[in-house]
Amino acid sequence: MTEQFNNVKGRIFDIQKFSVHDGPGIRTIVFLKGCYLRCRWCCNPESQEYSIQKMIRAGKEETVGRDVTVGEVMEEIIKDFPYYRRSGGGVTLSGGEALAQPEFATAILSACKEQGINTAIETTAFTDYSVIEEILPVCDLFLLDIKHTNSDKHKEFTTQSNELILDNAKRLAKDAKELVIRVPVIPTFNDTCEEILSIAQFAKSLENVKELHLLPYHRLGFDKYVGLNREYKMGDLPSPAKEHMELLKKTAEQTGLEVIIGG
Repeated sequence: MTEQFNNVKGRIFDIQKFSVHDGPGIRTIVFLKGCYLRCRWCCNPESQEYSIQKMIRAGKEETVGRDVTVGEVMEEIIKDFPYYRRSGGGVTLSGGEALAQPEFATAILSACKEQGINTAIETTAFTDYSVIEEILPVCDLFLLDIKHTNSDKHKEFTTQSNELILDNAKRLAKDAKELVIRVPVIPTFNDTCEEILSIAQFAKSLENVKELHLLPYHRLGFDKYVGLNREYKMGDLPSPAKEHMELLKKTAEQTGLEVIIGG
């Protein structure tokens, strides 16, 4: 690996191994600190702030966030190279929003490509398109969240409007090697047939997009809000019932897209 990538520094809060989500095969997920959005349902609230934080977990105080070099991250990634090769897996950058640390994110993916490792990024695409252009040559798969087509409702639940996201999605669909649209299905926000159909129709309008993933809401991040002394604004809302997710799936399939629950 060239020193050009090896010495680039960034801030992460976790490296998760042996994941079978967020891209094909067995993957290593690198979670970067910092995000431009503040989604009410976010299951990684410790990712939102770029700053290093303290969080109580299981009654003990933990430090969340650490500064690392690309070389240090690659030491962990390379350990699982045989699993990537056998399963067609690789490395996925997540967060937070990985594009909030563009130099670091690009350097990690560039180092992976030097090693012949498949690369992916989970993103909101809420950034200047020039940032996305830098990462395009070294990213095999973009997993792009489209949360709502209505900008006012998007801003109400995430603190940001969606125009930039939708504009970037149109450009990314033309430029990316592969683009998959993912939708977190959130009660009271976007879980009606009409709203999911609207998102699916937008996804269908994008060039080269064939897959739509519906990700059911869950409350697994609730304890983290408690540990950070933050309010969990989704209250006691339950996860969508399996039958309702199947209904939304059938609704989205009317567009001709391949629709997957989960992924």
